[in-house]
Amino acid sequence: MKTAAILSVLLAASAGPAFAQHHGMPTPAPKLAPAAKPVPRPAPRPAVKPAPAAAPALAAMVRAPDDATVVAPAMDGPTEPPMDAAPSGGMAGMEGMDHGASDDEVGDEPAPPVPTDFAADTVFDPAAMAAARAQLRMEHGGSTISKVMVNLAEVQVRDGENGYRWEGEAWIGGDLNRLVIKTEGEGGVSAGVEAAELQALYSRAVGPYFDLQAGLRQDLQSGPTHTYATVGFEGLAPYWFETSGALFLSRKGELLGRLEGAYDLRLTQRWILQPRIETNVSSQDIPELQLGSGVSNVELGLRLRYEVKREFAPYVGVSFERKVGGTADYARALDGDVEATSFVIGLRTWF
Repeated sequence: MKTAAILSVLLAASAGPAFAQHHGMPTPAPKLAPAAKPVPRPAPRPAVKPAPAAAPALAAMVRAPDDATVVAPAMDGPTEPPMDAAPSGGMAGMEGMDHGASDDEVGDEPAPPVPTDFAADTVFDPAAMAAARAQLRMEHGGSTISKVMVNLAEVQVRDGENGYRWEGEAWIGGDLNRLVIKTEGEGGVSAGVEAAELQALYSRAVGPYFDLQAGLRQDLQSGPTHTYATVGFEGLAPYWFETSGALFLSRKGELLGRLEGAYDLRLTQRWILQPRIETNVSSQDIPELQLGSGVSNVELGLRLRYEVKREFAPYVGVSFERKVGGTADYARALDGDVEATSFVIGLRTWF
């Protein structure tokens, strides 16, 4: 009996709970896992306060958390429909909508009227403020200004007889319209003035850098002189090249032309090297002026100036002049020089 009881217990332990339950034996209680520690719950988030009544749109844009309650503020006036909401009537209602100024072209509105009331007049004397405004308008484009520019005033030292030369202009006017007086000439120390001219021109600005000019030119040298109608230009070409050109038409139908160019190469703030070129042309032979048709002469110069002040700059340099074509033939026939090289000393000034 004891042996049978022991065998029954061993079989029950090896067969598990199913065997014990089948034979009516008590089932041992299952072992339980140790209890997990409780996880602390996070503190609840504070409820979102409603937006102030002054900014209902901002309150509507704020999204509240899932566990918070948001009270939408009351709005006094009617609310606008959302942007994506279609008007009543669907597309048919949209077709009848008035798009207003969206179909107008940009810039077709009239300019606003000129203001006639000035806040400063309530504090200061209106007469004094009117004078100040007039002065301001004059200083910003309405003023009359002037300038005298002596570009060349030099002595030329060369083989044979030494000479001299001058070139300059003066003008008075505004930003657009000016009266311009130009003069230039040359001569010998003993021979006197060989060529001189004076021009009176109306100058009109046609762009930020160029002026068109028209007027009269009068020759002043001894011997035959002519009066010419003049039209030309003057301005600053790209890369800071100073350029000018003119056509001269005499009363006899003689047409002359001139083209000049110069460039200021700044070596330092005060030392400036200026290459320069000038050429003259004639449409026909003019024996009394010893000019042949075509290009009559070409002059090349190189001058180095020192600006003691911007308005006062002495210079030294070299100038080379060559007569060509029929003009050179006239010079040879009269035993004159066809070309000349000169060492120059001069002064450039303006005020």
